[in-house]
Amino acid sequence: MAKDTRERILMAALEMFSRNGYAGTNIRELSASLGMGKSSMYRHFASKEEIWNTLLDQMIAYYGEHFGSSEHLPRVPDTLEDMVQMTIRMVDFTVHDEKIVMTRKVLSIEQFRDERARDLATKHFLTGLTEMFTHVFEGMMDKGLLHRDDPAMLAFAYTAPISSLIHLCDREPQKTTEAMEQTEAFSRHFIKTYGVTDNEN
Repeated sequence: MAKDTRERILMAALEMFSRNGYAGTNIRELSASLGMGKSSMYRHFASKEEIWNTLLDQMIAYYGEHFGSSEHLPRVPDTLEDMVQMTIRMVDFTVHDEKIVMTRKVLSIEQFRDERARDLATKHFLTGLTEMFTHVFEGMMDKGLLHRDDPAMLAFAYTAPISSLIHLCDREPQKTTEAMEQTEAFSRHFIKTYGVTDNEN
């Protein structure tokens, strides 16, 4: 029961932080939104700072498990089409999963206030994606699916526009379908440019 209450508190906190930021969220309003008193809230978390840090820990674990990270690397695709479909699945998940969307909004807001949020924003918006796709592209080169090139530079070139489209979805959700179509078109353009065709094998 206590664990369920803690999860309810963390989810409500994530919602409030994503709307109002850390400074704009107070314990009184958070506890009231859950039908709790402040004293009941403090039985589960000693402070707003503890809620914040626990939430960041949870974000890291959830993101790594469901999307991937440099510590949870995706498998190397067996075909060029597999790579396109893997990319589409990853982007579809990250723009539609409510918890991930709110997490991205929190990091975007708090990266200028909190050092840990800044480091996580850099990792999830840039370096983590690049590291994941460096691994993917290196493996695909080893399988003869991509032309041999610098996998880190290719990963950077691949993930930067996709990351931009993901952030577009956060700002303008009505453009999500269009962004998903652009993601697929870009992925197919990429493999047309860098992929090894049957004629070259």
